[in-house]
Amino acid sequence: MSRLSGKASRATLLAACLASSLTVAASAEAVVRRMLERGDRMMGFGHRVYKVRDPRAEVLSKVAESLSSARLENRKLYDLARHVEQSASRLLEEHKPGRNLRTNVEFYTALVLSAIGLEPRQFVAMFACGRVAGWCAHVIEQHAEDRLIRPQSEYVGPRGLKVK
Repeated sequence: MSRLSGKASRATLLAACLASSLTVAASAEAVVRRMLERGDRMMGFGHRVYKVRDPRAEVLSKVAESLSSARLENRKLYDLARHVEQSASRLLEEHKPGRNLRTNVEFYTALVLSAIGLEPRQFVAMFACGRVAGWCAHVIEQHAEDRLIRPQSEYVGPRGLKVK
């Protein structure tokens, strides 16, 4: 899991769909182009493993579309997101040819969470809820094996903290 996991949904929705400068589809290309020119990360695009459109994004885009039909506000956001996706995919290919930065699961996760009534500030907590079962499974496995199973990732957080 990367240090951006969970935060990406929040950043995707905020940066791509709710920014005040992006309220109509016509401005999507200009906003995405400015982000790329500044060197901003395009959250919701690209994946460490998938070099095609994330298959989970395909599923979630259909869920987001279905949920968006319940409220006009959500439908407008969904339509805007589709336009952002098309513009960003095209511009990413122009600016970063061969990188295959396609839509990932976080892009549509943001729309689904928004459609069910969550605020962007709640997205990270919701992401963590989905991970709790896996974290518990790791603890159970390590206890059963009577050994600490070392992750293959490098910890990048603060070190030397004391528990009070």
